[in-house]
Amino acid sequence: MNQLYQAMHRIYDAQNELSAATHLTSKLLKEYEKQRFPLGGDDEVMSSTLQQFSKVIDELSSCHAVLSTQLADAMMFPITQFKERDLKEILTLKEVFQIASNDHDAAIHRYSRLSKKRENDKAKYEVTEDVYTSRKKQHQTMMHYFCSLNTLQYKKKIALLEPLLGYMQAQISFFKMGSENLNEQLEEFLTNIGTSVQNVRREMDSDVETMQQTIEDLEIASDPLYVPDPDPTKFPVNRNLTRKAGYLNARNKTGLVSSTWDRQFYFTQGGNLMSQARGDVAGGLAMDIDNCSVMAVDCEDRRYCFQITSFDGKKSSILQAESKKDHEEWICTINNISKQIYLSENPEETAARVNQSALEAVTPSPSFQQRHESLRPVGQSRPSTARTSSSGSLGSESTNLAALSLDSLVAPDTPIQFDIISPVSEDQPGQGKASGQGGRRTNPFGESGGGTKSETEDSILHQLFIVRFLGSMEVKSDDNPDVVYETMRQILAARAIHNIFRMTESHLLVTCDCLKLIDPQTQVTRLTFPLPSVVLYATHQENKRLFGFVLRTSGGRSESHLSSVCYIFESNNEGEKICDSVGLAKQIALHAELDRRASEKQKEIERVKEKQQKELSKQKQIEKDLEEQSRLIAASSRPNQASSEGQFVVLSSSQSEESDLGEEGKKRESEA
Repeated sequence: MNQLYQAMHRIYDAQNELSAATHLTSKLLKEYEKQRFPLGGDDEVMSSTLQQFSKVIDELSSCHAVLSTQLADAMMFPITQFKERDLKEILTLKEVFQIASNDHDAAIHRYSRLSKKRENDKAKYEVTEDVYTSRKKQHQTMMHYFCSLNTLQYKKKIALLEPLLGYMQAQISFFKMGSENLNEQLEEFLTNIGTSVQNVRREMDSDVETMQQTIEDLEIASDPLYVPDPDPTKFPVNRNLTRKAGYLNARNKTGLVSSTWDRQFYFTQGGNLMSQARGDVAGGLAMDIDNCSVMAVDCEDRRYCFQITSFDGKKSSILQAESKKDHEEWICTINNISKQIYLSENPEETAARVNQSALEAVTPSPSFQQRHESLRPVGQSRPSTARTSSSGSLGSESTNLAALSLDSLVAPDTPIQFDIISPVSEDQPGQGKASGQGGRRTNPFGESGGGTKSETEDSILHQLFIVRFLGSMEVKSDDNPDVVYETMRQILAARAIHNIFRMTESHLLVTCDCLKLIDPQTQVTRLTFPLPSVVLYATHQENKRLFGFVLRTSGGRSESHLSSVCYIFESNNEGEKICDSVGLAKQIALHAELDRRASEKQKEIERVKEKQQKELSKQKQIEKDLEEQSRLIAASSRPNQASSEGQFVVLSSSQSEESDLGEEGKKRESEA
């Protein structure tokens, strides 16, 4: 617009350079179609009209001159008004909108710093009123600013067309001799343009009136939205969202214990969480939220905080929502995206079905219903004969069978443990024996820094998984996978009923000897499950992230017999892989046990052979000694000839001892 204004001003100031100035005007008009306005779409009629104007002006550029008065009234006045009045108005509104936005940010910052520990009603009321006023002011300024921007699109067309129309009319009135160029076709074209300008003006007036009415309606309807924490009864939480956008406060650590909070605009895009700071042209990737975990957390002195952890557990982020409604909607939205619901054809319908399934999972099983009915007053309970009647329908029989089957899987009145309690912190008879000793720092890769050798160092298998503990409870049976599914249903239902969202994250180390739960921060072993005691393991039939195993322990609630406890975990889409790893570990342990037994049997056979060899060699030595003894006895039993001097043959003491041994050997031979 400035270039067009300068070009027309050259026509007005310098009649001698009229040809060059009109040529420059024609050139600028030709370049209009190359412009890309942020709020204006592709207007082919406008571009073609300006192209026609540029051709006519180019033809008349060498022979036309305009009087200063006519140019000032018909050409310079409209464009000057647009430049000096309309454009300056837009810039002024932009500055006012920026000031209102800054005031709103300051009010939100003060509101976010409200302490939840030291409640001050007066300070809270003042800060809330400040947020309400600043938000309302920002909204009003924004709507007027946007209205002016939309109006500018019409004024732009008028500011472009009216000067050109005035210029052409001045040329017609000044050049009487130019009738051969200014024919009837061109006059008709100019008349159509004048009519179009009037139509655009009327359309602009109508659109401005409509926008003013819309602004008034929006102000009335948006009044409750100015409150930072709206009433949840009037604005219910939508738990079926797969896309969400809004401002959040992100915590950034600046030291070991210190941190800052930055307010940024966050929005979801597919399976990614994007963030965009003020002044940025586009958003950047904040975190990949596919297969992530999200949970509400208590964070320092801030309310409505939640934590997002990536699927591999290497990255986490703590964010603060503005209200309780936003807090729950963000958690539900990220949870739906984590389940990859957004990839389906109708994401919201799929999310609604998933949430409905979760609500149905909250419905107690028939066994629980029967227990609750047994605790009701007599006047409100059903007659007992109706339940025990033998003439019941097939449906009632199937219900009773289902109740009996569920009672046979899960022990009645069984408490559910939602957190990991290591034997160091709480001594439980059954769990302490089964879990071994916890609290010892463990290297998950099987390497020990101390002098003592770890039990798992010689293990062939070492696999580490990131899991989150959902709960555990005692079960009656450990030979059917249905017990794991029923335990999952009851634990998830109990968590939903009691609004328990916190989960303890651990590293599950699978070896050929045991399963270990290790603290990811301190590398301390929380629990140890001996692998021979793990008698059953399975994943959820639909949600493969859920898996559980049954541990057979001695003791429990009754010390006289073995008890079974089912542990339920959530993984990062690795439930089947974990079960396969446990199965592989049990197979390796089984083969190792068979090899150990075969080795012991072989050693026993070798010991028997060695013993027989020793007995045989001893027998041979005895036979050899007996032969020697016999030879000596035979030599000593010959008739001794006395010498003339009366001398006798006398045996030495050794010979006498050998003779005694020979006699003993003969006795042994006779006994044999």
